[in-house]
Amino acid sequence: MAKTVALLDYGSGNLRSAHRALEKVGADVTVTSDPTVATGADGLLVPGVGAFAACMAGLNAVHGPRIIGQRLAGGRPVLGICVGMQILFDEGHEHGVRTSGAGEWPGVVERLHAQILPHMGWNTVSRAPGSQMFAQLSDEERFYFVHSYGVRDWTLETDDLTTPPAVAWAEHEDDRFVAAVENGPLWATQFHPEKSGDVGLQLLANWLETL
Repeated sequence: MAKTVALLDYGSGNLRSAHRALEKVGADVTVTSDPTVATGADGLLVPGVGAFAACMAGLNAVHGPRIIGQRLAGGRPVLGICVGMQILFDEGHEHGVRTSGAGEWPGVVERLHAQILPHMGWNTVSRAPGSQMFAQLSDEERFYFVHSYGVRDWTLETDDLTTPPAVAWAEHEDDRFVAAVENGPLWATQFHPEKSGDVGLQLLANWLETL
């Protein structure tokens, strides 16, 4: 039986390509803003395009932070993509405005330190050893990015009893930022796997295997 994935619709756009990519790797996809459906699916994908503040407003309107929190409390997988990753952090700083995020991870989303923005195009990713997210993918694989903001400092601390998150990094004009995180049932990517061709489909297939 196909794994069920709820694609959270909170007005952020980018639903069609994500829907198509998930179906290509065998998921049974429902686009929804219904908390019951989003909480009950095998997996929840949180997309995101645009400004941090606008995405958080849309997410709050459909009770997204509560949905994400309830799923994670029960060990149920969540995948955030692009701004859908950024909103998982404590706050975003854009155009002089500070906006609270969902707060699943400590950290600040800020403008990249680069002359050419947005960072748009294909880039390699430096991933943690033994990554499940990047299984069957080589270090030379490239993923598609389009963003001007990111998390430049990873601040999450763990104790000896907790498995530390696997954090992947990328660079744009020598500015290093978080490209992906694997943290138990919570995964996220700054790049767009749904727009990254076969390598992105492999990553999504790897996520489906965790559901």
